[in-house]
Amino acid sequence: MPELPVVFEVGSMIALVAILLADLLIVARRPHVPTLRESGVWVGIYVGLALIFAVLMLVFAGGDSAGQFLAGWLTEYSLSIDNLFVFVIIMARFSVPKKIQQEVLLLGIIIALVLRGIFILVGAQLIENFSWIFYIFGAWLIWTAIQQLRGEDEDEQKDTFIVRLLRRRVRLTDTYDGMKFRTHHDGVRHFTPLLIVLIAIGTTDLLFALDSIPAIFGITESPFIVFTANVFALMGLRQLYFLLGGLLERLVYLKYGIAVILAFIGVKLVLHALHDNELPFLNGGHHIEWAPEINTWVSLLVIVAAMAVSTLASLVRMRGETPAAADAVTADDTAADDAAIDDDRADQDRADQDRARTSD
Repeated sequence: MPELPVVFEVGSMIALVAILLADLLIVARRPHVPTLRESGVWVGIYVGLALIFAVLMLVFAGGDSAGQFLAGWLTEYSLSIDNLFVFVIIMARFSVPKKIQQEVLLLGIIIALVLRGIFILVGAQLIENFSWIFYIFGAWLIWTAIQQLRGEDEDEQKDTFIVRLLRRRVRLTDTYDGMKFRTHHDGVRHFTPLLIVLIAIGTTDLLFALDSIPAIFGITESPFIVFTANVFALMGLRQLYFLLGGLLERLVYLKYGIAVILAFIGVKLVLHALHDNELPFLNGGHHIEWAPEINTWVSLLVIVAAMAVSTLASLVRMRGETPAAADAVTADDTAADDAAIDDDRADQDRADQDRARTSD
């Protein structure tokens, strides 16, 4: 596989940072709750940017690199659906006002990208120095796929250790003050829940990266492709949150598609480790020739098929629901939106009162 020019890699990183900063400035200047149409347009823009990047990879490094990027990006994009479930839980648990949810998600995603970047560099070094690490990665993904099928996701709803520590050690208020991390409460400076929310999003995403990063290393060993696939997948996550928010719980078969992807890549990693075996107690430390190498395009086909089948099956089941059930879901969503708006107003009133008391 031809190496990418350094100029292309550096230019890509600069362009991605510029896109993230521009996105942050746009959201910060006009905080609002995006409509479904607006969210759909932005999702389309980010998908389009990822496809353009794949074409550039094809031009500069050939079809194999482009295929690895596409397979990696689709893997990260599909596995990030689990992140959305957790983001919904975090936003609800900490009563994040709807008006600032865009900024909160974007800042959380930037934190997540920094943490993932560190994780990717560590993973690349492990792979370079210890090829047997693929056995561990593969076994971990297969185990995670089994857990996914069994529906064991209780840990997703628990606070991480860092969040629990901050709750005990830091003076916190229950009310938000826009996007401020600190505010006056009864004349005393307190941290707002925003601090906890951002840390919760960043650290929880890192826990999910324990699955997704080994998965994408099963497709490519290039740290650059791994990181850019993560960036493009996470950049569109904020818009997906608003686009799919109400539908997530109704995509009931999606977890099976994700489990298939994890299991497939886990098996692929184990086969790759066997093919390049260096463990002395297996085949005398020699390569195991019967273990096949699964190419990138087969991986891409399996990933697309798993997500397409699970999504279509969920949509078919949704269409088969009774009108009464659909109306009940719509009514619940409307009531939740109304309650969230009322909570936003109440939070703003309390913040205004605190500032007034402080100025007096």
